[in-house]
Amino acid sequence: MGKNEFLTPKAIANRIKAKGLQKLRWYCQMCQKQCRDENGFKCHCMSESHQRQMQIFGQNPNRIVDGYSEEFESSFLEHMKRSHRFSRVAATVVYNEYIADRHHIHMNSTQWATLTEFVKYLGRTGKCKVEETPKGWFITYIDRDSETLFKEKMKSKRMRADIVEEERQEREIKKQIERAEQLMSGANGYESEEQKEMQQQKLFEKLENEKIELSLGSSSKNSVKDKAESSRVIFDDPEDDNKSKTGSKEDPKTGKTGKSVLDELMKEQEKVKERNNRKDYWLCEGIIVKVMSKALAEKGYYKQKGVVRKVIDKYVGEIEMLESKHVLRVDQEELETVIPQIGGLVKIVNGAYRGSNATMLAVDTQNFCAKVKIEKGIYDGRVLKAVEYEDICKLAE
Repeated sequence: MGKNEFLTPKAIANRIKAKGLQKLRWYCQMCQKQCRDENGFKCHCMSESHQRQMQIFGQNPNRIVDGYSEEFESSFLEHMKRSHRFSRVAATVVYNEYIADRHHIHMNSTQWATLTEFVKYLGRTGKCKVEETPKGWFITYIDRDSETLFKEKMKSKRMRADIVEEERQEREIKKQIERAEQLMSGANGYESEEQKEMQQQKLFEKLENEKIELSLGSSSKNSVKDKAESSRVIFDDPEDDNKSKTGSKEDPKTGKTGKSVLDELMKEQEKVKERNNRKDYWLCEGIIVKVMSKALAEKGYYKQKGVVRKVIDKYVGEIEMLESKHVLRVDQEELETVIPQIGGLVKIVNGAYRGSNATMLAVDTQNFCAKVKIEKGIYDGRVLKAVEYEDICKLAE
């Protein structure tokens, strides 16, 4: 058996040494060959294959060095992204982990002579956060992934919306406090709150008794009339209220009719419901919207209609375009509600009756509002005379 045959101890030792890392100054990047000592590197530099590679390098050295530099930088940052994405780590630790692969791009073939220069370059270009400490250079990877940036943007948007909502609630509380102070200051000559509550309860009892008597002694026409009155809008005009009050009795204590007090209470409840259900987001699944993003005009989506298939984080919708069937992810600020023809189905997307389905009865183009009738639910049959265009949207079939 020969001295350096395959299974001899010397041959096995040579293969083990060849697998491990060797000194950087004895590595030829152009030929991708690692030499074990200075004599071997010298012999390699005198070889014909190395001379051919050096002739290629001499034709355009800057292009080759730039290519190696870009490859080294991308590999280094990819290792940072996979291993130390959210941590602050020493640059030497990351470099030692990177060069553990013996087939990596060596730094002596790049435009950076030392690791310090490379770390400073990462800090200048904003790809990593760089800190110089007594223990050496420390780097933190800056994640610029599109999905991460999108999530951060949505998070900041939600935080701003919460701040606006808190400020609005504070203003409402201040208004209520001022209103209460005005009522307390003008309490002279008026009845106490307890007496007013007692009177309101008595009026409710009287109205309930009157309703029961009317239902017992009324004909079919009266019952139809009562049903029609029950579906009237709460925010009716004062003239309509006066016409409906002609047959009601006046309370001698308050000087007002019982029905007017009831209407005022119902209007107050309606305003409370409006405040509670009025949100700064309105997207919901199953409605047809119009894309108003000018950034998508080049791709032919500007002023095109689509169906909301999914709502993400309350403010972003996945829109399936009606013509091309393409699916887009668009913010609600770049979307617009669609108003159907008279008789079409709409969804109330904001306001007191948020989430209800309704039928379009009429459109007021001068005041940019519509008249709708709620279908199904606890408000079935109720007619809303003036609903803004932004609060209703066409339902997909």
